[in-house]
Amino acid sequence: MIPDSKERKMDFALFSHMPWPEEYTPRGLYLDLTEQATAGEELGFKAIWLAEHHFTRYGLGASSLIIASNIAARTERIRLGTAVLIPPLHHPVRLAEDTATLDVLSDGRLDVGFGRGASSSEYGNFGIDHEESQARYRETIEMVEALWTTRDYSHEGKFHTVEHANLVPTPLQAPHPPVYVAATRSAESLDFVASTGRRLIVGVVLDTDDAVDLMQRFLQMSAVSGHNVSAADVPFFRYFYVAETEEQAHKEARAALNWTLDLNTWRREFTVGSEVYQPMADYLRRRTTLPPTYEYLAEHRAFIGTPDQCAAKIQALHDAGVRYFGCNFAFGGLEQSKQLKSMELFAREVMPRFRVM
Repeated sequence: MIPDSKERKMDFALFSHMPWPEEYTPRGLYLDLTEQATAGEELGFKAIWLAEHHFTRYGLGASSLIIASNIAARTERIRLGTAVLIPPLHHPVRLAEDTATLDVLSDGRLDVGFGRGASSSEYGNFGIDHEESQARYRETIEMVEALWTTRDYSHEGKFHTVEHANLVPTPLQAPHPPVYVAATRSAESLDFVASTGRRLIVGVVLDTDDAVDLMQRFLQMSAVSGHNVSAADVPFFRYFYVAETEEQAHKEARAALNWTLDLNTWRREFTVGSEVYQPMADYLRRRTTLPPTYEYLAEHRAFIGTPDQCAAKIQALHDAGVRYFGCNFAFGGLEQSKQLKSMELFAREVMPRFRVM
């Protein structure tokens, strides 16, 4: 279940939901993301994981597979993860085709993460009832996996029907790309992941103690179910920023993390429409609901500090069983130069401490 704490090896990844503050352009942010991915490959990160979001400045990942394809064309080794695709917003045949094509184009570097998504406003413009999300996402995941691997595949489900479908192309990875599923507080979702042998994604939305508990419960449930998914196959993501001094780290991260907190609270006000073309300054003046404070996030959900401080936090995760740690350096419009400098410092001063067996 939980790996031997004496083993020091860990894998490290990048994560981005591709935030879009008002002073940036989508093209500029996509170029920055591509630079982060190519730099991450050179620095030794295992993967870059991209989130899918729609109709919000919270994330520019509406077409995350296209973005990943662009990164695939400019890299050779770094894996391309989706954290997450939202299956109910896609037709399963189209999703199976697109993921299989990307797996082929990337020479078998695709990791496919699924999740239900968090915002009902994202569902409405697709004509999908958010109340159906649990059933839709399960059916779609199962159909995508079957389409990847089954000749003349037929299925008559609650939401989708196909007859004698033959996917072209099929994935390069055999039998198909690794499949991950995000779960947070829902016992039903966690049971679905563990009982079916799929891999868990631990996102940034939970406090670290709760996220560790989630991972440990998953590993135990996976072992009981006979699948024995390894902790090395469970990416564990945190907001992350490292600098030479603690004061510098907090000074540089504060505004960007506060933007993330504010935008995430604001976008949840919408059941229809979104905040995209409204100034955040107006919202901040009139809001009545406050997000968690920067200090709370820095203590409970983000790793921000010096290399020694961040390494100590990662060591605590390691002692709790985490073996695959993902860094969200790209939050809230933090300047590209600062993100890259933080990545480089992390790779130089922190990663080597967890690469010794």
